[in-house]
Amino acid sequence: MAFDSFRDWVHTLDRAGELRRISKPVATELEITELADREMKSPGGGKALLIEKPTVNGVVSPFPVAINTLGSHKRMAMSMGANSVDEAAAELGSLLKAKPPTSLRETMRLLGQAMDLRHAKPKIVKDGPCKEVIHKFDAPSTRSDPWPKAADIQSAISNRQSAMASPTLLNLPILKCWPLDGGRFITLPCVVTKDPDTGERNVGMYRIQIYDDRTTGMHWQLQKVGARHGRRYYETGTRMPVAIFLGGDPVFTFAATAPLPDGLDEFLLAGYLRKKSIELVKCETNDLEVPANADFVIEGYVDPTEPLRDEGPFGDHTGYYTLPEPYPVFHVTAITHRKDAVYPATIVGIPPMEDFYIGGASVKLFLPIFKMNFPEIVDIALPAEGVFHNLVFVSIRKTYPMQAYKIMHGLWGMGQMMFTKYIVVVDDDVDVHNTSEVLFRLCANTDPQRDSIFTKGPSDVLDHATSEIASGSKLGIDATKKLPGEGFKRQWPSLIKMDAAVMAKVNALFGNSSDSPPARR
Repeated sequence: MAFDSFRDWVHTLDRAGELRRISKPVATELEITELADREMKSPGGGKALLIEKPTVNGVVSPFPVAINTLGSHKRMAMSMGANSVDEAAAELGSLLKAKPPTSLRETMRLLGQAMDLRHAKPKIVKDGPCKEVIHKFDAPSTRSDPWPKAADIQSAISNRQSAMASPTLLNLPILKCWPLDGGRFITLPCVVTKDPDTGERNVGMYRIQIYDDRTTGMHWQLQKVGARHGRRYYETGTRMPVAIFLGGDPVFTFAATAPLPDGLDEFLLAGYLRKKSIELVKCETNDLEVPANADFVIEGYVDPTEPLRDEGPFGDHTGYYTLPEPYPVFHVTAITHRKDAVYPATIVGIPPMEDFYIGGASVKLFLPIFKMNFPEIVDIALPAEGVFHNLVFVSIRKTYPMQAYKIMHGLWGMGQMMFTKYIVVVDDDVDVHNTSEVLFRLCANTDPQRDSIFTKGPSDVLDHATSEIASGSKLGIDATKKLPGEGFKRQWPSLIKMDAAVMAKVNALFGNSSDSPPARR
């Protein structure tokens, strides 16, 4: 299902009973975070929130804020137009496993899949709703204050009409998320860059710290594709065009965070998932293309000849503040937006947060790809406590000795899995999404010295625990049943399990009555 705008997505959530409207003024400084944090930690991720009157330094912004819109399994599935993320993953898996048809029926089925794929390729259009309001900046900012002045904000958004006529970073209800943050941060920016050599496009998500009305930080980490593109511009000393867009179809946000291989256009994934071609429009001040139905577009450049600037601190998904580090400065040359734009935001911090559901959807969607490389894999889970990369549970159908270690090394070599600090491998009868069940097998089935392996590799630059930035160690634990070829000489005991006939009889006698405990699977 394709959404024409972020407002369209918000209205869909409202009709489905997945939205809470907040009509009272709520400050973008900390208050929205506190409200959203409580909602995100509600059972199942709570509801999406629409803050109708967000205030910036006490002044009501003309743009409402939507937050936690992807913060549940149901809303993630809705954003993909599916009944569940598993359903979307199954469709992608069947496509990847497609074989030459041997019958008319198979031919028709593959034709249907090809019809879906025709929507994957984006198309260029001349104009779009994202250009309903256009404001270009003629000269670069000379201010160096890390915070916008209250007087500037008061003047910039004194009324809705003037705000619409001259949008700047000061008009947007950009959040200061946590008390020790170094400023306000755009937290759901889709950052568009291109490889200067190949022309390949990348859409990534890198937090954006507001320095003033014309400049921001550009926090693309060392291993990110945007940073790789940037290094080529730094080598040649030429100005790097960058575009940031917010809103539009919510699948854009998911695609920007998805662990796609370098060189594969995120708009292809987004077009496939929404089953409708993405219309792209050229920016006003550079040659990059952005979705025509985006809510906001911030155009600009990074100048390789100027020094880096400290970015941060920022309360991050690790649950801790990441400390200031030097990053490139992004200069704004134009801001365009819809007249009825909705500002999308999220917060990160101690889990569970909205990003847990986004990351979980990525794992499910790309599980078929993992299985193509490692057919013994049954399932993969990233527990909320592991804040994405720190902890991964994997279940496998084990058929030969040391197979668990093969999986560990293989996963550490796949994209962003290189950041994983701990991998626990269990047998195929374990539900990896049940952390209690995994920990039971971990404690019961391992001898710490025999079943553990340490190795070294790249780490997340946001990981404050490593001795060196972006470099650390990893621990793999084999919690599977041990085979004789793995040095285990004793007999492996059977797991305690009730006789199936007895279970069936008790279920028939008592069913789901209140005087009977729940049936075990």
